Amino acid sequence: MSDDRDVRSGDRTGCGDSVAEDGSAEWPVPLSGVTETVVTTLGPNGLWNAAALGLHAGNTVTARTWGNTRTRRNFHRRGEGYVQFVDDPVVFVDAALSIIERDEPTLESPCAWVRVAVERVDAGTEGGTDWEEWTLHPLESSVERETVPTINRGFGAVVEATVAASRLDVDDYDEADLRDRLAYCATVVDRTGGSRDREALEHVREYSSW
Repeated sequence: MSDDRDVRSGDRTGCGDSVAEDGSAEWPVPLSGVTETVVTTLGPNGLWNAAALGLHAGNTVTARTWGNTRTRRNFHRRGEGYVQFVDDPVVFVDAALSIIERDEPTLESPCAWVRVAVERVDAGTEGGTDWEEWTLHPLESSVERETVPTINRGFGAVVEATVAASRLDVDDYDEADLRDRLAYCATVVDRTGGSRDREALEHVREYSSW
């Protein structure tokens, strides 16, 4: 992240890695509900593709890929990826709505990351889009920064805008409703967000048909 980003929390760096003797690891943070993350997967071109991935908490953590995405194809090819917990809305939007390819699997400034093995356990179609469900098993993890969390409505609105924008060209969703949601998210970011939230929202506009 740039040095002039909004301060969302105090942090400590270099908190250590975690890997068990049997090759397994623990998730670096407690998971509940659906946690939005960025996942990197190795493509056939030797580069790591970054994309958004929602983790569904449970006895086993699961995630769904929608459509014939790079993440889906790379999961099938490699059977693993790097799940990363980020606190920069620009990083999240760029991963979710654009094509990001990198030489290294980890981003510049994740709060934590986990190398996971993935296994497809279910598949189906919803709204004309094929989906596949995967279990995620931690193999190695590292906490890069311990933070004091803060609540910012602007960041939350950026996430909601990202979801709405990603559905604009999907026939099963009402475009007028999505655009109303995007307009509301924009007002929340304008009233309560910081400079990184506003920059992220501009990226949502740039990468989508909004």
